[in-house]
Amino acid sequence: MGEITRVFDLLTHSLENHRKDDMVAAKRDGSWVKYSTESFIEQVNLLSLGLIARGIKKDSKVAIMSPNRPEWNICDFGIMQIGAAQVPMYPTLAESDIKFIIRDADVKIVFVSDLSLYNKLNKVRTEEDIAFEIFSFDRIDGVPHWSDILKSGADAQFQDLDAYRQAISPDDLLTLIYTSGTTGTPKGVMLTHDNLVSNFKASSVLYPEDFKKALSFLPLSHIFERMVLYMYFYLGISVYYAQSIDTIVADLAEVKPHGFTTVPRLLEKVYDRIVAKGAELTGIKKQLFFWALNLGLRYELDGANGFWYEFQLKIANKLIFKKWREALGGNVIALVSGGAALQPRLARVFRAAGMPVLEGYGLTETSPVIAVNGLGPGDSKFTTVGKPIRGVEVKIAEDGEILCKGPNIMKGYYNRPDLSAEVIDKDDFFHTGDIGEMVDGKYLRITDRKKEIFKTAGGKYIAPQILENKFKESPYIEQVMVIGENERFPAALILPNFPAIRGWCDRNNIAYTTNAEMVKDQRVINKIQSVIDHFNQGFGHWEQVKKFELLSDEWSIDGGELTPKLSLKRKVILEKYKSLVENIYRNV
Repeated sequence: MGEITRVFDLLTHSLENHRKDDMVAAKRDGSWVKYSTESFIEQVNLLSLGLIARGIKKDSKVAIMSPNRPEWNICDFGIMQIGAAQVPMYPTLAESDIKFIIRDADVKIVFVSDLSLYNKLNKVRTEEDIAFEIFSFDRIDGVPHWSDILKSGADAQFQDLDAYRQAISPDDLLTLIYTSGTTGTPKGVMLTHDNLVSNFKASSVLYPEDFKKALSFLPLSHIFERMVLYMYFYLGISVYYAQSIDTIVADLAEVKPHGFTTVPRLLEKVYDRIVAKGAELTGIKKQLFFWALNLGLRYELDGANGFWYEFQLKIANKLIFKKWREALGGNVIALVSGGAALQPRLARVFRAAGMPVLEGYGLTETSPVIAVNGLGPGDSKFTTVGKPIRGVEVKIAEDGEILCKGPNIMKGYYNRPDLSAEVIDKDDFFHTGDIGEMVDGKYLRITDRKKEIFKTAGGKYIAPQILENKFKESPYIEQVMVIGENERFPAALILPNFPAIRGWCDRNNIAYTTNAEMVKDQRVINKIQSVIDHFNQGFGHWEQVKKFELLSDEWSIDGGELTPKLSLKRKVILEKYKSLVENIYRNV
């Protein structure tokens, strides 16, 4: 076949180059259900024909609101190969955002996963009197099932799908993704086939040939996992969907993947769990564990620590790190992390343990990858997000903002040429809103979000993410948000790592009651204060956190404090804990 220029060209590419029995798989009723390349493509084609029969045509908008499952992929390809645009919607979207997206995009059909999401959409449809159809992936009494569309496709096979495919150009709209902003109206990011094709081709060079199977659990509604999935199909990598975020450990043990994409928060939890288990050991086993851990935390790339270190590391890998790898299935070649900054200590220790974490960087508007660390010598540098990928030009503006240009840059914001003009300049450089610098002239380092940097009342600039990432190096801090805009000094809202606090209490003969009571216990407050004092030493006096409040409830997507990629919704958190913030600054 010819060159891949549109995302659905991956179907023929897969059939000709990577035919397999498990192109994509998911667990149902305790067993893995696998879709072969042939059966996957057959269902895609039937769905396309069924959509045509229901009046969907080029430039129509069709939405998917569902957790990851093979039906998501089948619908995605079925929509795109007739020239319609797919609108992914997070299952956790607020009702107000759903209303806006359905109206703004003029969505004709929505695929949902289950009854709860059907009810959510049907409520909007009824109350707002908006005309769109809803089909469910699960079978629900009285609700149209997605197989109804497949059946109507089977009844309409006289249609020539090639005519639809040939009418689609690389510059045509592939998807319309509404960004989950912390406030204000969602913006529809217009991404073309060429945007995604250029990005997955350039990113694919990261993966070695023996990488054949991946586990997927980050939401396909986000462009990061979706682009990676296209790249998996491009490389012939089988995709297995985790049942849920809570079953990942069990799914890893069963699937034994060569890797997966993740976010730093999950890696932090994995690391903390491993260290907690190590702390439960006794005698020589405990000594060996922490010897290996400390060795890993000193890891330098490309053998920079010298022969003696590498010799010790081989021993540590055989005795200790082998068990770490087994906990992730035993076959991990590489992990890819995005969405937030990865703590350097995690990057070091996972590399040392033979599970390299390739930290990358990008935005929805950039399809998404701008830069990423690699596996080869000189392809990675700790504390950076790696080198810009092929075809993407990066430069740093005078104020430190990261600008980039390339085939991965969006067409613009849907129905908002005014907002598009604000972020894409006359030279076609996209303004990311992030602050960064180039290290050694080739690696990109992110220092903060331009919009998140704030000034104290004394006029000093504070970059909260730098402080937050440093504080989270402590095993006693689970989540933290630095505050202090227009105030005299920086402060913080902190969620302790309660398992670690409980262990500390046990070691110090302190009776542990409830999380809510322990955050008020002066001994626990003093312990967190000692952590803050320790890390404050690495910052200028004006940057140091002077006061804090401890919280007992974890921030989450469902709670509204985190975005789907687990970034802090700072304004939401400030509003939610308004009284605590006022208490911090009341008597200063």
